[in-house]
Amino acid sequence: MIGKALALQLRTLLLSIEQLNHKIEQLFAQLPGADLFAALPGAGEHLAPRLLLAFGEERTRFSSAQDLMQYAGIASVTKRSGEKDWVHWRWSCPKFLRQSFVEWAEQSRQHSFWAKAFYEAQKRKGKTHQEAIRALAFKWIRIIWRCWQDGKTYDQAKYLLALKQKRSPLVAQLALQTVS
Repeated sequence: MIGKALALQLRTLLLSIEQLNHKIEQLFAQLPGADLFAALPGAGEHLAPRLLLAFGEERTRFSSAQDLMQYAGIASVTKRSGEKDWVHWRWSCPKFLRQSFVEWAEQSRQHSFWAKAFYEAQKRKGKTHQEAIRALAFKWIRIIWRCWQDGKTYDQAKYLLALKQKRSPLVAQLALQTVS
């Protein structure tokens, strides 16, 4: 008896979630900038709306990518006292927003070969999984912020060319990956 009642409640809940997801999908498609976030590697139907929400419609809200990273809790905090200093992540921030960036950075590794290579380079430097993912999120936010400011969709080829022009060590690592 209790099992049937719980199953019925669960079925009703799942139907409601499905309807809400459909409504989010419809509303997201109507928002300005939706195409920019939908095109991000690994964003998909669930993370793209969350990323659009993080950035918002008002392009002057954050004067720099660093401002957004600090607000979202991705940028670390350095504390100094006398001769000691220590770094930690931000405690006072919108946690769901921070989690959205972290989850997307994780997903991007499966859809962007440079993101995967960047993550692996962070791990080789001795960073934990979480530290490496946050470093990747940090990098991604700077990229998306530029796209968002310019109103242009992310272009991986253009980004890789910019890395090459800046002589990024990541380019050399990517070259090694394609050879092996």
